[in-house]
Amino acid sequence: MKILTKKIAVFPGTFDPITLGHCDIVIRSLNLFDKVIIAIGNNSSKKNMFSVKKRKKWIRDSFSEKKIFSKIEIDSFKGLTISFCKKRKIKFLLRGIRNQIDFEFEKNMFFINKILEKQYDIETIFLLSSYEKSHISSFFVRSIIKNGGDYTLFVPPSVRID
Repeated sequence: MKILTKKIAVFPGTFDPITLGHCDIVIRSLNLFDKVIIAIGNNSSKKNMFSVKKRKKWIRDSFSEKKIFSKIEIDSFKGLTISFCKKRKIKFLLRGIRNQIDFEFEKNMFFINKILEKQYDIETIFLLSSYEKSHISSFFVRSIIKNGGDYTLFVPPSVRID
């Protein structure tokens, strides 16, 4: 008799800030996984606009609905995503793809991870962004914020800049 194990995926990113596109990927992935760990990467090469603490709060508040929130975990990490997955013993890596540029980047990252992981069997799952949200990126949202535009059109209601 085979013991069923939970299917857990890591959805890594900077989430600086979380967008409606990120939320869409997470919600749709809950049909595939028992749990999704939203892992905030602390990328030393990126200068983040918002603190990890604030990003965690926004993410938590974005998924505060009890039915959904019980299937989500929020964590942060430094270093390689693949190292985080190994440490947490996670076998699935979730990535969203908005366009051809994302596809090429994610394809190369997939191959790099395959070389880095060698003895660790992790599978990357790609979800295409919903058409209505495929134009949204944290980069554009930060630019809108910096220039005083209405960023609220692209982020969940929990993301409010004081």
